[in-house]
Order: sequence, then structure tokens, then C-alpha cells
Amino acid sequence: MNTDVLIVGAGPTGLALGIDLARRGVDALVVERARTLFPGSRGKGFQPRTMEVFDDLGVLDAIHAAGGTYPIGMIWKNGERVGEHHMFDPAEPSEDSPYNRAWMVPQWRTQEILAARLAELGGTVAFHHEVAGVSQDDESVTAHLSSGGTVRARYLVAADGGRSAVRRALGIGMTGESVDPNPTLVADVRISGLDRDNWHVFPPREGDDLLAICPLAGTEDFQVMARFPEGAYVDTSPDGVRKVVAERSHIAAEDVTEVRWTSDFRPRAALADRFRSGRVFIAGDAAHVHSPAGGQGLNTSVQDAYNLGWKLDSVLTGSAPATLLDSYEEERRPVAAEMLDLSTAVHRGEVRRGGATRQLGIGYRDSSLTVETRGAVDGGAVRAGDRAPDGRVDGIRLFDAFRGPHWTLLALGVDAPGGGVGAAVRVVRGGAHGAYGTGLFLVRPDGYVGWAGDRPEGLDAYLGRYGLGA
Repeated sequence: MNTDVLIVGAGPTGLALGIDLARRGVDALVVERARTLFPGSRGKGFQPRTMEVFDDLGVLDAIHAAGGTYPIGMIWKNGERVGEHHMFDPAEPSEDSPYNRAWMVPQWRTQEILAARLAELGGTVAFHHEVAGVSQDDESVTAHLSSGGTVRARYLVAADGGRSAVRRALGIGMTGESVDPNPTLVADVRISGLDRDNWHVFPPREGDDLLAICPLAGTEDFQVMARFPEGAYVDTSPDGVRKVVAERSHIAAEDVTEVRWTSDFRPRAALADRFRSGRVFIAGDAAHVHSPAGGQGLNTSVQDAYNLGWKLDSVLTGSAPATLLDSYEEERRPVAAEMLDLSTAVHRGEVRRGGATRQLGIGYRDSSLTVETRGAVDGGAVRAGDRAPDGRVDGIRLFDAFRGPHWTLLALGVDAPGGGVGAAVRVVRGGAHGAYGTGLFLVRPDGYVGWAGDRPEGLDAYLGRYGLGA
């Protein structure tokens, strides 16, 4: 079996990459060792930047319909409500950040939505295909399946989770630390008699530890999270879940009417030593493992895929040199390290879930792909390397202009280049804009400004690096 890109793992990372490549016409195959999509709620929160990615990938409406905003936390003591707790600092949508609130969708539903979009675009997921080993040469990489078969590809992307078999086969180490030695039980359940308007928090009492029960938006389920003392045995059976809920709250064991999925974990933070080995890239949990606090892991993972998709396409079509792929690790590994630090700080109560957790401030100003030709730029104005904000220019919504696999050139308060640009670049002209000011802004397919200037000098050379010239 041959393909241009083999994606190992049908989680959010692999599916998002599959969608991005499929809409570009790239021959890609997603393989998954399990027989079905992941059945649990594990990653359930999307930050505003990821919602912008979903807008571009064509799944935002489905994500909105499937979920909801985070409920207000309700603190209980001895069966009585004693106070409220807000999980995130408040943030309202704005013109440049239209999705400026965290959005909850259980992971199993997210993966269903992404898989449906992939199928709509003609993409494929091959289930029950486990990659047991990898070999590569100068022209291709071969995945050796546990069944005895092989898949040959020009590039392989390992999105096969924190215990990545591909990463281990490549001998790439993972450096990290325990964030919390206390094991945690997580389960998807149905509970009768408990309201769905609040995230119910039962603080530790003598002899036990924290219990939190969160209604999962768009479903009839609740997610139970129960923390245990270091070294404790965690019973993940249905009876074990019912027992811990009954012992730590006013909810009777029989009121937990169904236990649909369970797991346990020890929160840790770890970062892969490299994100690439030859023709193999690692992404998502295979590259970075987070504490669930702050909702950074799944979001960072989806954005890994979004960063890599357009680069693979550019190299496979011959419009850009293979060296473009070096920028994936250059850009994403520092971001992952920063998000790991943030997740750990939130878990330990050192920072709140505020502006940084929304991931709108992530950028690539120091990337080798970033060129800023202006001198002084007003404080707060968009610079090369920054996320390209939304807004309206001459009646055109910018996110509508950006949507799709193309580049976009904004000519704001200045003339567009006289010679024009290639067909793969959409041009939007207008006056000065509040977030951008004036100038020329070349927006990459992943929504970041690659080149910025007051005048077009140097733009042709930059466009030529990606085969985008007129």
C-alpha cells in the first residue's frame, strides 16, 4: 500500500491533519490501531484559537451545535451548595476574536465530527491497523504493521498518543516531570437527580480527596473526576466509580445509573526531545503530554496538525523546497514547551485560566519563515509572525477571506503590488484597520502573518520561496 502521507492515529490531531491534507488534494491515509474511534470524554475543551482553526477546516458549525460554554462551578459541603467558582476568567467575543470563550465538546463527539468531515472530503481511516515499526530511506518511509503488512509513504506523521509506538521506534526521548503524584479517576457516567447547570465540586474531606462532576455539553452524560492519595489503588470498574461518588458526595450509588467509560492517569508534563526524524514527524500527545488543567493539550495538538498540513502540501507539490519542513519543529516545539509550563502552573494553582490559556497570543515572530520589513510598529499592532485577527475590510470579513488552503495578502491603506501576485494568493484591499494599522500583510494558510511591510519591496522574493509569484 502506498500513499503520500501516512498519519498514525485517528485522534483529534490525526483527523485534523487528515482534513487539512484532504482539502488540499493530498493523498493521505489515517491508520488507527483500535477498532473504533476513542469512546471517552478525556479532552473536552476548546480554546478560541482552536475554534478559529475549526472555522477554517469547515467543522465549526458542527462543533458549536455539539457543545456549549463551560458551566459555573458549584461548591458543595455536606449536601448543601455553599458557593460558586468560575473556571475561566470572563472574556466576550470581539471583532478580532469572535470565538473568545472556551467551548466544551467531549472528545468522542469531536472525533466523530472530524471523522465525518474527513469522509466528506474523501479521506479514509483504516481501523485495526497497528504500526509496530518504521524504516526509512532518502525517498520514503515504510510503516511495518503488526499484521505483517506494510504502508509506504513519502512522509509519516505520528499522532499516536503519549505512548507513541512510532516515537519509541525512532528512539526519540521524552523529557518531563510528574505534575502531581496523586492518581486521578475519570469516567463518563449518567446520574439521575443532579442538575446540568453547574460543574459540581466536592472539596476534600477528612479521609478522602477532591471529586468533581461536570455535565458534558450536548450529551446526557457527566464527566466524573476523582483525585486519590499518592500510591492509592484506583478502581475503574463501574462499582468503583459508584462507590467513590457516593462516598464523597450526597449522591447515592444507585443514582449513577450508567458508567459508559473509565480511565485513570497520573498528571505529568513531558516534551519530546525532537519533533522530527528524517521523513517522520511527531505531533499531538506523541510530542507533548500535559496536565489536563487549563485545557491546553488537545488544543496544542490540533494546532500542530494545522501548522504541518500546509507545509507538507507545499513540499509534496514542489512549490516549496523540502527545507520548509524544518520549520515545523522550529515553530511548534517552543510553543509546546510554553503550553506545558502553562498547564503545569494552572494545575498547581499558580496562575488562573486567563488570557494565555486562550492561545490567541501564540505566534512565530522568531521563526525563519517570518519577515518583518517595517521599522517601528505601534505597540499592539499586528507584526509579522503574529496571528492574523478577524475584522472587516471594505465589507469583507477577514476570516471568510482567509478560509481555505490559500495565502491571503492584505493591502491596508497602501497599494497592492503593481505586478500582482500568483493565483494561489487572494488579495484583500481596504483602508487602515484598527488591529493591523496600515501596510501589506501576507497571511499564511494557517492564519499567521508571514511577511509584513509598508512597501512591496521584498514581497516578490518571499512569495517566490513558496512558488506563489505572479
